[in-house]
Amino acid sequence: MSRILVRGGLVVTAAEETYADVLVEDGRIAALAAPDSACARDWTADRTIDATGKYVVPGGVDAHTHFDFPFGGTSSSDTFETGTRAAAWGGTTTVVDFAVQTRGRALREGLDAWHAKAEGKCAVDYAFHMILSDVTEGSLKEMDLLVGEGVTSFKLFMAYPGVFYSDDGQILRAMQRAAGNGGLIMMHAENGIAIDVLVEQALAAGRTDPRYHGEVRRTLLEAEATHRAIQLARVAGSPLYVVHVSAEEAVAELARARDADLPVFGETCPQYLFLSTDNLAEPGFEGAKYVCSTPLRPREHQAALWRGLRTDDLQVVSTDHCPFCFSGQKELGRGDFSKIPNGLPGVEHRMDLLHQAVVDGHISRRRWIEIACAAPARMFGLAPRKGTLAPGADADLVVYDPHATQVLSATTHHMNVDYSAYEGKEVTGRVETVLSRGEIVIDERRFTGRTGHGRYVPRTTCQYLT
Repeated sequence: MSRILVRGGLVVTAAEETYADVLVEDGRIAALAAPDSACARDWTADRTIDATGKYVVPGGVDAHTHFDFPFGGTSSSDTFETGTRAAAWGGTTTVVDFAVQTRGRALREGLDAWHAKAEGKCAVDYAFHMILSDVTEGSLKEMDLLVGEGVTSFKLFMAYPGVFYSDDGQILRAMQRAAGNGGLIMMHAENGIAIDVLVEQALAAGRTDPRYHGEVRRTLLEAEATHRAIQLARVAGSPLYVVHVSAEEAVAELARARDADLPVFGETCPQYLFLSTDNLAEPGFEGAKYVCSTPLRPREHQAALWRGLRTDDLQVVSTDHCPFCFSGQKELGRGDFSKIPNGLPGVEHRMDLLHQAVVDGHISRRRWIEIACAAPARMFGLAPRKGTLAPGADADLVVYDPHATQVLSATTHHMNVDYSAYEGKEVTGRVETVLSRGEIVIDERRFTGRTGHGRYVPRTTCQYLT
């Protein structure tokens, strides 16, 4: 492994900002020192990267992706190979994807299937959550075994009856098990039973366009499910992590729980911070490009999400990256919005969009790194190896140009999808060079990584609970 020296940059972590040189050796951060210090002047390296005028930040941790994910009769268009390569282009060096338990089958079978999909394919490091779609005595016992192996988080769904849905009793049982084994329950919080009634009524009335996807998945049904999940977690004595929070009312439920010192956490995604129901209502069938669940909300909800990120009522920004091509996949829902595959592409643009939020004054630089790197690493048992720049940590490092401008577009992105959810959006800031465990995978805007470099990373339990 070569010795790399990153000189002259502003090192930004969640804890501090300081001008420092960074020495990388054997895939780890060996040392940081002030540029004019005696020790820094004595350092030698096989490669020196000049970061003058740039930021040096930890590689991003995207704790919510769906590569090669079966949904609605098709599968998400990014494989582990294409998706992790796009992640690297965007400065993300660790992803946590979701292995899926098939109803009637063991958790182990689903986890093994996802290991087979990912092994030898990834350009950056990866880990797994487990989707628990069939809560039985057998699968509850398996949860204990998986926690012991480093799969320490389990996602349940209050939505999608007949596919992933769990009822309140099943959710309570899973939460009780997690309370005993140290696992973290992740919740898709929408009242799927009520939503299905509204879907049926909308289609019967001829309301079939993509915009109705957002209208039937009411904000109150997200808030109600969030409230219910919190109360079930209280009964079980379990921590709770609510994924892809999109609505002001749901943020309020999380804030109340956290004000009561409950171990409740929340995540939002760039699409809820930058897109809205205006996109779902684009003419023709264009709105299908923006169908995801939870759905995009009216623009007024964005202020509550930004406020939640500043006040730490929301701790993490992940992407819920689950792309489906417009041609041949999103088009499955022409004439029936309920058949549009749910999901958006985003793994490549999260770090840049959040830097734009710094430029726009929504968050500070340190908070950018907190919500994109440090907090997801701690939340999902990846720290201190991931999410920071400190001696002993993996050398997952990004040299970031805060002054470069770029226009996001399907013509230039590296995700395996035929449209961009942010087509034509100009942002300030761009990834320049990326190291993954000390290996340069993006070198001054050239991909130099390789399929199979990424390693599977077993995780400890949530570090916010210890």
